[in-house]
Amino acid sequence: MKLLVQVIATMLAFTLCVATRTLAQGFPTKPVRMVIGYPPGGGADTLGRILAPKLTERWPHPVVLDNRPGASGNIGAELVAKATPDGYTLLIMTLSHAVGAGLYPQLPFHPADSFSGVTLIGATTLVFVTHPASPFKSVKDVIAAAKARPGQLSFGSSGVGGSPHLAGELLKLQTGIDIAHVPYKGTGLSITDLLGGHIPLLMGALPGLLPHLKSGKMRGLGVTSIKRSPSVPDIPTIAEQGVPGYEVQHWFGILAPAKTDPKRIGWLHDELVAVLRMRDVAQAFNSAGADPVTDTPREFDAYLRSEIARWTKVVRAAGVKPE
Repeated sequence: MKLLVQVIATMLAFTLCVATRTLAQGFPTKPVRMVIGYPPGGGADTLGRILAPKLTERWPHPVVLDNRPGASGNIGAELVAKATPDGYTLLIMTLSHAVGAGLYPQLPFHPADSFSGVTLIGATTLVFVTHPASPFKSVKDVIAAAKARPGQLSFGSSGVGGSPHLAGELLKLQTGIDIAHVPYKGTGLSITDLLGGHIPLLMGALPGLLPHLKSGKMRGLGVTSIKRSPSVPDIPTIAEQGVPGYEVQHWFGILAPAKTDPKRIGWLHDELVAVLRMRDVAQAFNSAGADPVTDTPREFDAYLRSEIARWTKVVRAAGVKPE
């Protein structure tokens, strides 16, 4: 009987806690949709599937993930930009969102002005990989082969204008090599072709590639971070392989439509930060090859604008054009 009373008391306390958080904002009174502008299997999708159940546990209504792939994330971004600014439609986006500002000058939305930042949620590295049967054992090998045979090598990515594509273009700019880019409609398809031996090289976000690296189905040649990743410590950085100063951090964040009530943005921010600070969530992120990262809505807005400025310069210097 005493145990039953304790269980009931715990349930009531949990219900009261949820009700208090909800009533403070009158939110949410229906499911919250998190749009992912990429197909299942990529980094944004992986992290979204870690966060959604945890938020659902805290809220009286579920968080529903909605994959809307296409145009390097722009289809999903446009959907959110034009959604009612009430906090019920959010966008899980990546560095590719900032890249698109320089690549697509006629977007039906502005990558910064059309959104309100909620928070960064994570950061990871990109990885330059090859098939384990490939003759390439390092980035140095690739550079040497590319210089010996200009234009004859190729690398795949999740699509034109995505951060993996631009990381490859930055590598080409800093080394003076000529490697053809092969765009795919999502990370999953590019992985399939690499594993099938249809492309020799692939640049992709670590969360999507980590299972294949761990299983030995892929060989990691170099990571784009300035330091080695704790998830794959045996893979050297590209910078330490004769490309000094090379660095690309692949980050993930959550945006809401512009003009969303700042109080609701603040509430969403606090809820996300609370989840990201959970030990099991941090472990799940780390297992996926990412680190939880948070900042304030204002800091995220400023960071997004700075990344737009940086990658617009790279797009123009590399002469990258949309498909």
